[in-house]
Amino acid sequence: MERVLGVLRPYASNWTGTLGRGDLVIPQRDIPRLIHEILDAVREDAELQEVGDLPLVEALLAGKRCASAQDQADFLRKRFRILPR
Repeated sequence: MERVLGVLRPYASNWTGTLGRGDLVIPQRDIPRLIHEILDAVREDAELQEVGDLPLVEALLAGKRCASAQDQADFLRKRFRILPR
């Protein structure tokens, strides 16, 4: 997500470079290049790797501090990309 936002930030309509809803101003001639940059950023993030034992155990122990099972699941979803099998 950060890589995609990094691609879009130069087109933010305000001077601070922050992005909000409806804040993009993209010249028509830049759209094809912008699409390719976004696709490249998404492809880089799409390379999936399995997590090692230590990071997984650390995340599970940290998740135990959550108040409910739903909060634990949300915590793990934020830390890892969980794929259905």
